[in-house]
Amino acid sequence: MRILVTGGAGYIGSHTTLALLEAGHEVVVVDNLANASAESLHRVSELAGRRAVLERVDLTDEAGLEDTFSEHRPEAVIHFGGLKAVGESARIPLDYYYNNTAGTVALLRVMARFGVKSMVFSSSATVYGDRNPYPYTEDMEIGAMNPYGRTKEQIEDILTDIGAADDAWRIGLLRYFNPVGAHESGRIGEDPQGIPNNLMPFIAQVAVGRREKLQIFGDDYDTQDGTCLRDYIHVVDLAEGHLAALEYVTEHPGVHRWNLGGGAGTSVLEMLRAFEAACGKTLPYEFAPRRAGDLPAFWADASKAKEELGWQASRTIETMCADHWRWQSANPNGYAA
Repeated sequence: MRILVTGGAGYIGSHTTLALLEAGHEVVVVDNLANASAESLHRVSELAGRRAVLERVDLTDEAGLEDTFSEHRPEAVIHFGGLKAVGESARIPLDYYYNNTAGTVALLRVMARFGVKSMVFSSSATVYGDRNPYPYTEDMEIGAMNPYGRTKEQIEDILTDIGAADDAWRIGLLRYFNPVGAHESGRIGEDPQGIPNNLMPFIAQVAVGRREKLQIFGDDYDTQDGTCLRDYIHVVDLAEGHLAALEYVTEHPGVHRWNLGGGAGTSVLEMLRAFEAACGKTLPYEFAPRRAGDLPAFWADASKAKEELGWQASRTIETMCADHWRWQSANPNGYAA
C-alpha cells in the first residue's frame, strides 16, 4: 500500500516509517519539521534500502495537504503529527488545540475528498485521566486532565463521530503508554528539542554528559521504592503495533480502540538502575518535590491488542535501555551533529 504518515520524521513516526518500508509499503511523510529533523528520514532510507518521500507541509495547511494527496494518492493514513508536551500544553493551550485538533480536522477533510477512509491514529494513555483504576482498559470512561490529553480525546471523539456517520471509515485509535528505546542499529532514536519531557531521554542525556543530574519528582509514593510506576514500551514494539493495526483496519470497518503497552509498571529508580547497567556507570540524581498531576502508578491492559491484532510487546526494559544508550552514545547531540 501507499501510506501517508503525518509526523513521520519524529521519534515514533520515523521508527514506524522504517517498519512500513521494511514491510514493503510505499511511504509519504508529511511533517513540518517543527519538532523533528529530516536527517531521521535520510537514515530511515539508508536502513530500509528504500526511500520515504518527505513533503514539508503543516497539518493546518489544507491546500498543501490537498496538493500532497493529489500528487501521491495515498491509500491509508497513519497520523502522528501534532504537539506533544503536557507541561507546554498548559502554557500555550491555543497552539495545541489549533495544531492538534484543527490540524486533524483539516487532514480528515482532505482524506474525505480523496476517498481515503483508513486511518490509524496516535492517541495516548493520557486520555484515561486520573480517576480510572489501573490497569487501564479500552472500555473505561475517558477524561484527560491537560490540554494535550484533551486534544487526543477530542480527536478520538471526532473520529468516533465520523465513523458513526459513514461506515466506509476504518479507524484504529492506539492509546499507548511510555515509548522508549531506539532502533537496534543506533541510527535513529529520540531527539527531544530543549529539556526532555520524559524520563528516558533525560537519563540518557545525563549519561552522555549533556545534563548534570537527574531530578526524580517524588520519593514518597505508595510504591515499592517510593517513586512513580509507569508502563514503558519499546518504540520498535510500538511501530510493529501500528503495522498490525493498519492491517486490521483495512479489513474491518468501524472505529477500534487498543492499548499498546507492556502491561506492567516499572519505577523511576528501577529504570535508572537498568540504564546504569546499560551504560556501565553510576548516574547522579536527586529527589525533588512531587509534580502536580503525576499519578503514583499506571499501566495498560493490552490483552485486547493481543487478541485482535496478534500483537504484544516483547522487548524487555534491559533491551530498551541498551538500545537507547546505543543511540545516545553514538549521537550525543541527536541529529544536530
